[in-house]
Amino acid sequence: MPQRRWRIGGLLGIGVLVNYFDRISLSVAAPQLQQEFHLSNSDLGLLFSAFFWTYALLQIPTGMILDRFGVTRVGRWGALLWGVASTLTACAGGFGGIFLARALLGVAEAPGFPVSAKATGYWFPRRERAMATAIFDAAAKFSNVIGVPLVALTVVHLGWRWGFGLTALLSVAYFVAFTLIYRDPSQDSKLSAEEYRHIVDGGATPEGVGQSGSLAMLAYLLRQRKVWGLSIGFAAYGYVFYLFLTWLPGYLVQTMHMSILKSASYAAIPWIFATLSDLLVGGWLIDHLIARGHDETLVRKGVLLSGMLLGLAVFGATTTSDPVIAIIWITIALSGLAAAAPVGWSLPSLIAPHGGTGTVGGIMNFANNMMGAVAPIVTGYIVGSTHSFTNAFLVAGVMLIIGMLAFVFLLGRIEAIAEPPVAPARR
Repeated sequence: MPQRRWRIGGLLGIGVLVNYFDRISLSVAAPQLQQEFHLSNSDLGLLFSAFFWTYALLQIPTGMILDRFGVTRVGRWGALLWGVASTLTACAGGFGGIFLARALLGVAEAPGFPVSAKATGYWFPRRERAMATAIFDAAAKFSNVIGVPLVALTVVHLGWRWGFGLTALLSVAYFVAFTLIYRDPSQDSKLSAEEYRHIVDGGATPEGVGQSGSLAMLAYLLRQRKVWGLSIGFAAYGYVFYLFLTWLPGYLVQTMHMSILKSASYAAIPWIFATLSDLLVGGWLIDHLIARGHDETLVRKGVLLSGMLLGLAVFGATTTSDPVIAIIWITIALSGLAAAAPVGWSLPSLIAPHGGTGTVGGIMNFANNMMGAVAPIVTGYIVGSTHSFTNAFLVAGVMLIIGMLAFVFLLGRIEAIAEPPVAPARR
């Protein structure tokens, strides 16, 4: 059978990869920025958070816009703006300029994950949804494997401005690729009739807008217990993920006294294992077990909770000053979280009523990325006050426990939320 859907899945994965090159570039360049502009750890925490304030606050509006205007149009405009924001970062002249450019990057990248989640729902039947989601979610982890060393080499040899310049060029290249390649299944002339039937008959999310208006859909979803369970649980995941995404290179430089290049090579290790865990456990294993007839809710929630439980290995990093032991604990934690992440990202298309996938994804990603704003600031404050990452990692562990409780007691079975009632027409 033709595999057009997997090519689209690969395209979405490349988009997330470039997305995260943009995000990690600041954490790699941070030591140079700290030296050049005389920044404190608290200042760095604010810079790390700048992206997430706008990114998080725009998630719900972006989800509503996505449900209204569709993947193709929203995805194109978002990709174009990534390159603009990275270019402005490279040209910034100090703390204020970098902060504003990173805030603009948050605006530009706000549609990124909701676009990928909604497109995956359109393009893949339910029993392939975990692997398809894992492709773009694993790209977020793999970006650290190749992106951190690549940006680090650029920063060390050419300076921090070229680190952002590199990500700007990659962003523009992806905009061109997405514009030329992506179409929804019903509009894709290269998709065969046989594969289209396979996608639709397998339970793909129907294309089109919902019966309710965007604000009515949002109000309805905010009253649903499942949406709150998903959002609180994914916020806990986001806190720990973004702590490591923003602070891991700095942790290795400050606590383990490594150079930028050495910290980049060490930081890549947990992300390699996280990428593999994302694809093999969060993707392949889930689809394999569901295809063999195991209960879908039991499989997905089992992986979700087991992954979050392994995330508690972050506590282990507080007990050692040996960089090898610390990296082992962090690798276990990130690998567990990576296995859980595709489950989280597959849920909007699995539980949303018709036409509400983007809005559910927006609500979930708002909660997730508010933690992306909070975690760098809290971590920077704790490290600045205590000169240690110990308490910062303890806070992360507590967040994971709260998230697991939300998944267990609020999310419930993984099944579609009932359609919102349609208001009677006026006469």
